Amino acid sequence: MSPRILEPLCEWGSADVADESTWTEHFTAEELAELDASLRHALQKSDNVLELDRDDFPLPTLQHRLARIENELINGRGFVRLRGIDRSAYSQREMELIYWGIGTHLGKPWAQNRHGHVLGDVTDQNKRADDPTVRGNEIGGAALPFHCDGSDLVGLLCLENGISGGLSAVANSVRIHNELVANRPELAEALYDSLPNDFRGEQPKDGKPYYSLPVFTEWEDRLFVRCIPPYILASQRHPEAPRLTPDQREALMTVVQMAENPEYHVTMELQPGDMQFINNYHVLHGRTAYADDREGGKVRHLKRLWLETTVLDSRPEHFRNRSHWENNRSVSTLNPN
Repeated sequence: MSPRILEPLCEWGSADVADESTWTEHFTAEELAELDASLRHALQKSDNVLELDRDDFPLPTLQHRLARIENELINGRGFVRLRGIDRSAYSQREMELIYWGIGTHLGKPWAQNRHGHVLGDVTDQNKRADDPTVRGNEIGGAALPFHCDGSDLVGLLCLENGISGGLSAVANSVRIHNELVANRPELAEALYDSLPNDFRGEQPKDGKPYYSLPVFTEWEDRLFVRCIPPYILASQRHPEAPRLTPDQREALMTVVQMAENPEYHVTMELQPGDMQFINNYHVLHGRTAYADDREGGKVRHLKRLWLETTVLDSRPEHFRNRSHWENNRSVSTLNPN
């Protein structure tokens, strides 16, 4: 079938989201007290997130607001910033538990890498950008290009910022898709084909070093996007991987250029205590370059969640959680400060 316009109500440009108040949810005093009580309740059972689920974080009032936010992430704008938690009032472990609790009310946590991390770290992990196995969350300082991760939702919790930079950037992949369909249908069609993606050395034992899936997928009148340009291009280092066609390369670079165009994206600051959640299928995300001051204790450090939402009751096979990483669920415990 030929590509067609999908989910136009989820389209936006930078002018549509210029007002930060439209996508920033401030916790009320009552909700903050409820979050604190939920934390204390969970701690009576365990301080290990692997032993805690949604039922261990009762949020009798806030859960309804989070349900509305979850629906907005899937059926609306596709991103949100949660603000109001006093980072200085909690230890890192306590902040992680609050974040985990909120996350479990938005979806089911998935493993993010070969270590099985269901709660990951985004901070400088002394990995070189040209390391063929490096993941974006391990690279420090450099800007990260627009991409989307391997789950329904991705969440970030800011624990600490560096001394400059590190703004989060989000772009609307629905609008990008629909404009390609309208103006460059041959490029849109090229991205409906399966493209090879580098596994970054994290493939199953004896498996191929790449996996294949389309950038764009239509499923039950919804648009699903999976686009990690550096991984797609890196797949070409494997001789056995299918070669990208000229149309696929042009289409991929066009998506990158559109996302980088200020007309299509917005940047935001994540302050310590802030949380960001986005819909991976409708929103591409990246970040600006940043600088740390390790000696001064100012090292950018975020925690990451990948979540399976309950709003989507149907998704394409290649967007279902079938990862071999799930066999080794664990928690990343870095503390760079």
